[in-house]
Amino acid sequence: MTLRVRDSCLCLHAQRAARAVARRFDEALRPLGLRSGQFSLLISLNRPEPPTVGSVADLLAMDRTTLTANLKPLERRGLLTVTPDAQDRRARRLTLTDDGLSLLEQAIPIWIATHEAIERGMDGNVDALRDELNALTKVAGVEPEKQS
Repeated sequence: MTLRVRDSCLCLHAQRAARAVARRFDEALRPLGLRSGQFSLLISLNRPEPPTVGSVADLLAMDRTTLTANLKPLERRGLLTVTPDAQDRRARRLTLTDDGLSLLEQAIPIWIATHEAIERGMDGNVDALRDELNALTKVAGVEPEKQS
């Protein structure tokens, strides 16, 4: 059974790939004091209208408690603000600060270079891989959000 799981488990293979890719981006973003997950969180806030905690949690396939814990260090660094929604005081809106936008402007070229290097190193159709990963996410119970 151990060999079967090692060789066929989608969860194991997805986790291994995710960790390896995250480590690559963590190393690239380290000079900016960012980790890959923090970059993903910040870029998810870069929208015309400040998103709600719930919509960001859905996009990142995170529960709200985990997202809130991940927001705190970025908020302490002054990269984002968390404010109550004007229409629904129970909801909270997330807004990038000027410092957050500036950091993203520095991080994006690093992300592009790292992303391109990873894609160049892959055999096969990277777009098909993305489609399959989105399908896997959906089958596992999370609908990927289309971000505007």
